[in-house]
Formats: sequence, C-alpha cells, structure tokens
Amino acid sequence: MSKYFKIVQDNEPSLRERCRVVENPDDDSIIELVNKMHDYLVASQDPKIKEKYQLKEGVGLAAPQIGENIRALVVYYPIEEDEDGNPTKVVDHRLINPRIISESVKESYLGAGEGCLSVKENHEGYVYRKFKIIVKAFDAVTRKEKIITARGYEAIVLQHELDHLNGVLYYDHINKENPFIRKEDAIRI
Repeated sequence: MSKYFKIVQDNEPSLRERCRVVENPDDDSIIELVNKMHDYLVASQDPKIKEKYQLKEGVGLAAPQIGENIRALVVYYPIEEDEDGNPTKVVDHRLINPRIISESVKESYLGAGEGCLSVKENHEGYVYRKFKIIVKAFDAVTRKEKIITARGYEAIVLQHELDHLNGVLYYDHINKENPFIRKEDAIRI
C-alpha cells in the first residue's frame, strides 16, 4: 500500500462535481490535508520516490483529485535549480477557497499541450487560458488570506487546478473540430 494518495481518474463522476467552500479554512485537519497534497507533488518530482511508489509526476493537485470535494489546491514546481538539480527557487502555493478576482484579456497556451494526474488518455490540442490572473485565497502556510498575481506558466497551472474545483477538465477546453486552432494574439509557452 502506497503512503501516497490514490489519484481519482476522469471516469469517476465525482471529478465533475463542483467543490464546496471550506467553511473554516484554518481548521487543522484541512491544513494537514493540504500539506499532504503538497508532499505528494514534491514526492512525484523526486525520481527515486516517483519510481518506488509509481507516482505520476505533477506540478498541481486539486482536492477532488484525491477524493475530497472541497475548494483546495496545491501547486509546486522548481523554477531555478543548483548544479546538482536541487531546487533553489520554487513556485509553491497551498490554497484554500481560491478564486480568480481579475484576469487579463490576453491569452496563453502550452505549446506541448496540457496533461493531468487524473487523465491517463492523451488529449491533444491547445488549451487557451488567461495569460495573467489575480487569485485571492486562504494560504495554508501562513494561515492568512493572500493575493497572488500569476503570469504565463504559473497562471496556466493555477487555472488548470481551479477548473478541477468546478468539475472541469483541461480537455473540455480543446476545440473538438480543430484541436490545434491558433489564436492570433495568444502567447505560446
């Protein structure tokens, strides 16, 4: 038995449900759950742990992906590493009740397409998202409300996880008739 979560897959109806607001985001059990989600992401990026526990590498994880129908998500990935590959600077969000309070008109997309821990099948195509978003949330680390301004890749990852809280999966955004349709002003990342 793995000490890590079993990830809910996209054939489970629960992934299509809208998650409920956490009434008391400062509750120790909620904070503990969010920290365990964070630990999962960190472990999934460690080659030895990933192999030992057969974890799929991820940079974001939303509570419904571990079977919890609450508005909580984590994002973790290195943006700078030392010569040995150890992270020296990371994007690290542990958010409860996150919501977008402002977004840009400009859009962006991942040139290689998006993937998801909850989706085994490959869904090719571009997923257009806002290039810049401002998110308000309760931070599980500081246990205070905080505002995050995210651009580019960070904004894409946050929007992907926020979608999970509303029962939306990344491939829902792909144009079915023309998956690789190019929007003229969108920024490729």
